[in-house]
Amino acid sequence: MKKVNCILLIEDNEFINVYNRKIIEKLNVTETIEVIEDGQEGLNYLSSISRHEKPDPDLIFLDINMPRMNGWEFIEEYLKIDRHPKTKIVILSTSPNPDDIKKYSSFKEILCFEKKPLTKEKIHSVMTKYFTK
Repeated sequence: MKKVNCILLIEDNEFINVYNRKIIEKLNVTETIEVIEDGQEGLNYLSSISRHEKPDPDLIFLDINMPRMNGWEFIEEYLKIDRHPKTKIVILSTSPNPDDIKKYSSFKEILCFEKKPLTKEKIHSVMTKYFTK
């Protein structure tokens, strides 16, 4: 499995962030893990990349239901900024709303919609499917 430079977690739940960080670290699939707590902070992070203050994420695990700016609002704003074309996004949510599950497929930038929690199997699947070259 290829190791990527940076994984960005955009999630408002501190416990889930700690859990996700630990499982990603254990699998050793990235050099850097950045944790952001809402969509607006995610956009701020991405704008800092152009100033070379932060590493460019290869993969973003994005929650949908967050305060200030939710995952869908983040995606809409993300598509307006100059971003790195290799960045891949995975929705990671507990949302039972079928509209959320259908909505993700309308964005080609989103690879898949995964139910929380993040697991070794889910990470392995994403890494082998999208980061093998």
